[in-house]
Formats: sequence, C-alpha cells, structure tokens
Amino acid sequence: MGFFSFCALLTQPAYTHIMDNNIERQNREIALSRETWRLFRILSEFVDGFDVMSEIGAGITVFGSARTQPGEKYYDLAVECGKKICDRHFAVITGGGPGIMEAANKGAHDCGGHSVGLNIDLPFEQTPNPFQTHALDFRYFFVRKVMFVKYACGFIIFPGGFGTMDELFETLTLAQTQKIHPFPIVLIGHDFWDGLIDWIKETLDDKFHTISPEDMELIQVTDDVDEAIDIIARNFDPTKWKNQKRPAMPGPSLKTAHLEQDLEK
Repeated sequence: MGFFSFCALLTQPAYTHIMDNNIERQNREIALSRETWRLFRILSEFVDGFDVMSEIGAGITVFGSARTQPGEKYYDLAVECGKKICDRHFAVITGGGPGIMEAANKGAHDCGGHSVGLNIDLPFEQTPNPFQTHALDFRYFFVRKVMFVKYACGFIIFPGGFGTMDELFETLTLAQTQKIHPFPIVLIGHDFWDGLIDWIKETLDDKFHTISPEDMELIQVTDDVDEAIDIIARNFDPTKWKNQKRPAMPGPSLKTAHLEQDLEK
C-alpha cells in the first residue's frame, strides 16, 4: 500500500463522519423548510374559511353519519331539517360529504338557502355532495372545526360515528370550559342517543363525579326537528349576532393620538 493510500485510509472515518453530519444537517433544513411552508398552508385555509363564512350570516351546523343512505329514516329527516333551517332564515353548515351531510345540504339547496359544505380531504368516505352553494376544502381537521363552531348559533346532531362523536364532545368541552359562548346542542333520535346520555349521567356525573350536574344541561335530545330548530331559534339574538365584536389579532397596539392631534391643527 502506498503512502497516500495509507493516509486516505486513516482519514476515511473522519471524512465519512463529516459527510454524515452534512447530510443530517441538510435533511433537518429540508424538514424545517417543509414545516414552515405547512404553516402558510394552514394560514391559507383559515383565511379562505373566514372570507367565505363571514358572508353567510348565522348558521346551524348539522352533523351525522356519512354512511346513512337515501331513503333511511334519518336521511329523510335530515333533508327535512335542512329545509326547515333555511325556512327560518339560517344557513345550513355541514361537513360537505355524503349521508346526513348530503341530506341536510339537499334540504337547504332545494329551498334556495345557503348550503355550506366544509369538505375534508380523506382517503375514503369523504366525497363532496352536489348540494353545496358554498364549498370549502380543508386538509386539516382543526381548521375545519373552527369553521363549524365560529359561525354557528347552534348544533343539530344526528346519529353518527367517531367523527360525529368527536365534534359533539369537542364542542361540549369548549362550552363547558367557556372557551365559546354556549349555544344549543340538540341531538336527534332518542333511540340512538339515550344510551349515551344515560351513561354520561350515571357514570361521569353520579358515580365518578368527573363532570358537574349542570353540564348535563348543555345537551338536549329530541325526535322532532321542529323542536330542535325552535330550541336554537329561541336562544338566538339577531342583534347580538349582528353587533358581535370579533376578537382582534394579538399584537402591539398602534398609538394614534398624536396623529389625530396633528390632523386637527
């Protein structure tokens, strides 16, 4: 082995270590760059959502299973619900997919009302229904959830699966912790919901005391969509809705008193 070959052999581990560090640093920079750009995508979804939703007025959000088929009891009831919501001059807001969401959007669409679909990008189940007058597409569940709550004056929740339960309990948490002003949350279908309500009352409240008794007042159950809409309408104050102050974006306040004085001179 020659002298230079011998030197190269001695320095190879150190050189390899330096190369590995450079590759690792480049990979970190690429990853950070992707995370940074993801923030812009999240921000763009909020901006698009606020821009569209701020124009529709007060809405009632309708949740329920994507698997409910046309002709089934709760599908037909959701179509009726969507129509009657618009008859009361509220917008209908759904997740934009099939099943209960499609039914509520169809009822609103057929009576000429605002029919909003907040669609989510999923590998299965979520296909946008054709009955949306205002359609938004989201990649991130948490952005979509903000739109469901921020522009609603009440929730009507039909039988559903994990997604429906997620929306129900997240909204209950926001109301219970007073992170939002509580609004009516009405569940449709005693045959579906009574077992869950009994479990919450007997297990969470009576047995383990993990909620307060008054928390049960956040939920109401009925089989009648007219009653559900009446509950929300009775709690809706149009003047308060019209004059509500949206919170300002946090940041330093701009002092303008001296500018106003200059203008007066």
